[in-house]
Amino acid sequence: MNNVSVSVRDLSLSFGAVTVLDTLNLDIKNGEFLVLLGSSGCGKSTLLNCIAGLLDVTGGQIFIKDKNVTWEEPKDRGIGMVFQSYALYPQMTVERNLSFGLRVAKLPQAEIDKRVARAAEILQIQPLLKRKPSELSGGQRQRVAIGRALVRDVDVFLFDEPLSNLDAKLRSELRVEIKRLHQSLENTMIYVTHDQIEALTLADRIAVMKSGVIQQLADPMTIYNMPENLFVAGFIGSPSMNFFRGEIKDKGGHKVVEVNGVDFGMEAYPARGPLEAGRKVVLGVRPEHVKVDENVSGLEVHDAIVDIEEPMGADNLLWLKLAGQTMSVRIAGSRRYAPGTALKLSFDMAMASVFDAVTENRI
Repeated sequence: MNNVSVSVRDLSLSFGAVTVLDTLNLDIKNGEFLVLLGSSGCGKSTLLNCIAGLLDVTGGQIFIKDKNVTWEEPKDRGIGMVFQSYALYPQMTVERNLSFGLRVAKLPQAEIDKRVARAAEILQIQPLLKRKPSELSGGQRQRVAIGRALVRDVDVFLFDEPLSNLDAKLRSELRVEIKRLHQSLENTMIYVTHDQIEALTLADRIAVMKSGVIQQLADPMTIYNMPENLFVAGFIGSPSMNFFRGEIKDKGGHKVVEVNGVDFGMEAYPARGPLEAGRKVVLGVRPEHVKVDENVSGLEVHDAIVDIEEPMGADNLLWLKLAGQTMSVRIAGSRRYAPGTALKLSFDMAMASVFDAVTENRI
């Protein structure tokens, strides 16, 4: 297993006749920050709870640091867990909340003091140690909850949507704190979220899940730029990737995707195999991979009409009509276009994605 910190092998979990996870396999490297990403009900929290020992698996095995922990109690697995709810003891001070598990484990007081002080320093909560949870903000409470996992001095940390109860500004701040924490500790971290921004900014690798199955496991840029299937392409990215349903055709010795009479040349597209004429496909292009009013050499130019302009500060989002459907384009915030304006578009096909219309897999 060498460099593997957590290994999930052929893991299955059923509740009666309902199968939630089915022969799932996943290896997480030492010191890796892995994010389990997916919509509600996809199985990401269930998988995390299986690794934590909070759910009994139906089949398969779980290894942590080469030790088979499939039937071990959570306290014996060498993990620290941070939940969506802070779950702090309201009658205890922050210091007592941090040290509670260590006191139950009957560690020497000197060791307890040392670990609490270290966690408080890392999370910058030293001034809060004498306060009770009711005297803390949401972000401070979540820091304390993270600190409670931190004092356990374990190899693997599990985070179950720890920021979802916070407002946008606090989420952004704590995202940075968690990333800084990982860089300083270099521990293995497994993080569950439905928020793609959290996933893209925090992860070394992302496992995108749907219906208990990992759809793609890769680094954030690969997931974003080369999604493995139509589901991943549509799930990752805000605003979403533009999709055009069409057909591959051979025109003048060149392969194109024809969409409602509009041709998109495929010369620059990094296809995985032959592009057969007659194949029904879905062409995907991200909003930032479309140039507006710029006739770039070698790329076709398409006529579009501005439908809606959506100012977003640093950049603007234009919703356009092209090939009989609506699409979005991201442009600089300084550029403004009124509805009804005619524009020229050129697509960066080297950054496009093409999926088989039937299998929905990348081609």
